[in-house]
Amino acid sequence: MSVAVDKCWVLQIGKGEVQTAICVNDSPLPVVTSCRDLGVTISKDLSPSQYINDIVRKGHQRANLIIRCFVSQDVNLLVSAFVVYVRQLLEYNSSVWSPSLKHDVTLIEQVQRRFTKRLRGYRDLSYHDCLNKLNLETLELRRVKSNLVLCYKIIFDIVNLNKHDFFDISSYYHYQGPSIQNYKRFNSCSVRSHFFCERVVNIWNRLPVDSTDFGSLHRLRNSLDAIDDKILVDAQ
Repeated sequence: MSVAVDKCWVLQIGKGEVQTAICVNDSPLPVVTSCRDLGVTISKDLSPSQYINDIVRKGHQRANLIIRCFVSQDVNLLVSAFVVYVRQLLEYNSSVWSPSLKHDVTLIEQVQRRFTKRLRGYRDLSYHDCLNKLNLETLELRRVKSNLVLCYKIIFDIVNLNKHDFFDISSYYHYQGPSIQNYKRFNSCSVRSHFFCERVVNIWNRLPVDSTDFGSLHRLRNSLDAIDDKILVDAQ
C-alpha cells in the first residue's frame, strides 16, 4: 500500500521542537500540535482536554437532535437512542483518554445530566434519582468499570498484549480464590501518572477482596456491578 502523504503529520511529544524537516516522497510533512489517531485526538502535551471538548460538543448536538426528532417523547425510546448514539460517542476508547481533571469529568457527565433533565417527568428530580429511575450509571462509573475490565483482560491474557509491559504483578491467594496485586510504579512525570496502566492500579488494588470474583470476565463484571458505586469512584 502506498502512503497517503496528505494524511501524514509530524507531532512532537514533549517540550522539544522539531529541528529537522521530515519528508515522505520528497514532500515535507507539516508539524502539528495535535492529530487524530484511530479516532482519538492526541495533543502535543498528551492532555485529553481537546478531544473531550470535541466529543462533548458532538454529544450535546446528538442529544438535542434526539429530543427534537422523536415526537412521541417516550422515555424508554429516548433513553435507548441516547445509549446508542450519544453514550457510545462519549465512551469510545475511554481507557486511552479517561480524564483526570475534575473539570473534564464534569463536562462529560453534563451531557447525560442535561439529557435526563429534559425527559418528560424528570425535570424536578436530582441527577442521582434520574439515573436510578432510568436504570443508568454515571459515565464516570462506567469508565472506571471499563478500565478494570481491560485491566483484567490484560492480566489474564484475554487480549494479545504483554501484561508485563503494563503492570508489575504479584499473585497471591485468599480464602475465596486467586487475586492479583499490581505494584504502582514511580513516575517523575505527572502526565505519565494519569495513563491507563498507572491510574487503574489504584482502583484495582482497592477492590474489596471478599466481594470481587476474578474467576472469569463475566463473574468479574457481575461482582463490579454489586460493589457500591462510591467505593469504585473514590478509589481513583
